[in-house]
Formats: sequence, structure tokens, C-alpha cells
Amino acid sequence: MKMRLLAAAFVAALVVGLDAQGTAPFNDSIRVADLRADLFFLAGDGFKGRLVGMPENALAADYVRARFERAGLKPGAPDGTFIQANYLMIATLGEGNRLEVRMPAGTRLQLTPEQDFYPQRFSASGTVTAPVSYAGFGIHAPALKYDDYGDALKGRIALILEHEPGERDPQSPFDGVVTAEAAVPIKKALAAQAKGAVGVLFVTDVHNHPEPQNFEAAARAFWPPQPPRVDRFTLASWSDRLHIPVGQISPAIAEALVRGTGRSLIDLSKAAETSRGITPVALDGVEVTLTTSVKRHTVLDRNVLAYVEGSDPKLKEEVVIISAHYDHEGADGTVIYSGADDDGSGTVALMEIADAYAMAAAAGQRPRRSVLFACWGSEERGPLLGAWGYTERPTFPLDRTVAVLNMDMIGRNEEVPVGGGGRFNGLEVQTAESNRNALNLLGYSRHPALSALVERINKDGFNLELKLRYDNNRSNLLRRSDQWPFLQHGVPALWFHTGLHPDYHTQYDRPERINYEKMERIARLVHQSSWVLANEEKRRN
Repeated sequence: MKMRLLAAAFVAALVVGLDAQGTAPFNDSIRVADLRADLFFLAGDGFKGRLVGMPENALAADYVRARFERAGLKPGAPDGTFIQANYLMIATLGEGNRLEVRMPAGTRLQLTPEQDFYPQRFSASGTVTAPVSYAGFGIHAPALKYDDYGDALKGRIALILEHEPGERDPQSPFDGVVTAEAAVPIKKALAAQAKGAVGVLFVTDVHNHPEPQNFEAAARAFWPPQPPRVDRFTLASWSDRLHIPVGQISPAIAEALVRGTGRSLIDLSKAAETSRGITPVALDGVEVTLTTSVKRHTVLDRNVLAYVEGSDPKLKEEVVIISAHYDHEGADGTVIYSGADDDGSGTVALMEIADAYAMAAAAGQRPRRSVLFACWGSEERGPLLGAWGYTERPTFPLDRTVAVLNMDMIGRNEEVPVGGGGRFNGLEVQTAESNRNALNLLGYSRHPALSALVERINKDGFNLELKLRYDNNRSNLLRRSDQWPFLQHGVPALWFHTGLHPDYHTQYDRPERINYEKMERIARLVHQSSWVLANEEKRRN
């Protein structure tokens, strides 16, 4: 342990009667000099961008683990270690993919893979022959009393639309203009399977996306002949649950399938824009034989977890989670995507906050509730798979998780340039100077009491300009970091985020470009907020 930690712990041991709602002990131990030194190391060229599946990614996880262990924290994974293993699935295209359609008049269509259709990456391998039903958006969301499936899919192949109803409506119950979790393709396929479907065919929702589509080019791009430098993963636990073939078909083929209903694909698509879902429409006389061949490969990933146990005999069974993610975009030859801000900044802040808690515990000043320090893996590739994996196998039950305070990109000033492109979709043009003291909070609308607490603590001494503006924004920011899986489980969660900038996901996201003074104040604000949450008598729900 660092000498400064031991010295500070000795001094703190002389302090008695600290008010649990007062200043978090060792808050001032979180310092620019330490944040800077840690970040220049973690975002240095030796880690080669910390890409999932690469040795440098595992090395970064080991570094965080060593820091937690050296601080004297307890192992925080469910199996009593510091590392929670997550298994990710990556797919390659097999041979023999086939789609045959028998039309009502007896006509047979032999369709060409990568021209008329292609299998989804998460599809199971197999062959199924079955009648087809059109099932609108294919969403099953009991909490919203929304269901496109009913009991009419057993033994049938579901033809379903991409996306969701009201996708451009800020008042949509499906998370406004933010893409809803229920609209994620694998979640739709799993819902269809649970309702008895034996296969799924996706097609674009042509009424919301009427622009001409080169389906053949899209199919080739979906399964490129050479593996991409940066692969896309899904959780193996999700893909392992899916046992039915799933394909994507062109709008032209879907148009042919629905012709017997007397309605066009666009008419059926418009009719799916409802508040409660639709009753599936049987496509009488249409039978499909779908063969998918997808090879699944498993990749090991790691969450790094540690905690300090609470001091209250009852409240210690509850937990406050402080989190960040350590993975990034890797390297392309000699070009290294260092990820200093994304999310080296959150990772080093997490380690410094963990050190502060460790020093307090050594000085006999433990919080009443337990505090878990979670450094997620595979945030970029999936995305959010480390956090999603934790929610499936949590160390502390999710209903005993008081709050999640997630730090992702806390080291810069938001800057949205003119003509910045799709990375800045939905964001207003703004300068870095206009955001020099700004910090975005995301998740504020889901659990207002939690954001109100952070706002009060900020006013009491951190003096950042907190901005609550992106929860319902077509940038999709709300679902682009690790608080999102917890929000989906009803856990109060906030994302501390200084915003996007032109260096985001480029080789120029370097440690020398970080605003360390601002980053220090944000880390101290998160530490103080977590301390209050861990000591309050009642939870903020």
C-alpha cells in the first residue's frame, strides 16, 4: 500500500465521531497527481487499447485487480475472487444456409443467401419448416401491457419488424426516442421462442425507414469475407438460450410473403404502430423452410470486482455500486486507440475512490452499507456485456442494490463540432469552452430522488455545472453505458459523463488531453455521493 495511504489512515484513526452525512473520509486523497499518473499508465501504448479478447485487455484487468487487492479490499465476485468470468459469443458463418418459400398457389421460391436473406449472428443452427405469421414489431413487454405475440405463434415462424413503435415520439412509453431494450433483436427472438415460435424472420420497418435499401450490399457487409478487426459479441448466456433459426429477409421477399393478406408490407407495418401490440396475422398458405448455419465461438471476458463490507449488521446486506469500464477499441497496426477518456478516466477514478474507502476502513470508518467497486469488461463490444453479465449473476441481489454510480468519460469537455457526423447524432453543436465546468448526469428522469441527492451534494462544495438533458435524446446516450442494464432491472442508476468530443473513439483520445482538475472534482463528487447513499437510514427509490 502506498505510504501516503498508511499515513493518512493513521491520522484518520485519531478522528472520532464522524457524521455519516458529513464529508466522506479521505475524499481529499483523490488527487490530480495520482489520477494523472494512473491514466498515463493505463492509457499508455503498452496496453494497446485494451481490446476485448486481446492479451492487453486481460493485463488491464489484472492491473485493476492488483490495485484492489493491494488496497486491502475484499474480493467482490460471487465466487469469492476478484474476477467474475463472463463468456461472450462471437459467430462465424457456416455453410448450407437456405431459405425456401412455398406460396399459396404452390409456387416455390428458392432464395439466395447474402442476396435475399442472411442468418442473424445470434441464430441457432438448424432447419425448420413451418407456416408463417406476421407479428408486428415482435415485442413482448408485460410491464407496459404490450404484446405482439399472444398465443398464436406456437409451431409457426414469426415475421417481425425491426425497431419499435413510436421510435421518433418523445412521449413513447418505449423509452421515448431512446431505443428500447425490448426492441433489441435477440430479445425479440427470445420472446418469440418463449411464445412457441419455431423460427424468426426479421424485416426492416419500411414505414419508418422508407429509404431505398441495397439489401444485397447490407447482407455482404453483415457477414464480410474477412473477419473485422473489432468483432461484435453477445453474451453466451443469451445465445445459449436461443434454440431456433433466425434470419433477416429483404423487404421485397417480405412483400411477397404478405401478399395473400390483401395488404401491403407498408400497410401492415403502419398497423403495428399501436400502444398495446397486435394480434399476429397468419399468412395463409405460406410455408417456409429456413436453414441456418452459424458457428458459435466463446471468448472469455472479465469483470473486476472488490468491495468494502458495511458496518451495520443489517444494512451491510445492501450495496452501493461504483463502476467504470476498462476495455476500449484496441489497435490497428501502429495506430493505438488509447481510450484515455473512454474509459480510462472512469477506471482510474474508480481505483482512487476504492483507495479512499480502503483507507477509511483501515481507520475504522466503514460505511453502514457495503460498497462494491465494479470495473466492467466488454462495454464497447456488444455493448455493455460486462454489466449485463453481472446483472445475471450479481454478487449482491439486485433488489438490495441501493444505487449504481457509473463513471464513463469524465475527463474532457463536451464538444460537438459542425458536421461532426453520426457519432454526434441528436446533439446540438457546442464548444468545449462552453462545457469547461459541465458534467452530464444521465438516468436522472428514472430515479429523480437519486439525481436530486447528487445535485445537492454538488452544490455543497463541488460546484460543477450539472446538466440534465440527455435521458430522452435520439443520440441514444442513455443506453450507451453501463448504468443501462441496472435501469432495466429497476435499480436506481446514474451515469456521470462529461460528454462526447471529436477525439471520441479515435487515436487522439490520449491522456495528455484530459482535464485532470475537473476529473478530480467529479471523482470526489461520486465518492461523496456514494458515501451518503451508503450511510442514509432509508433507501432512495
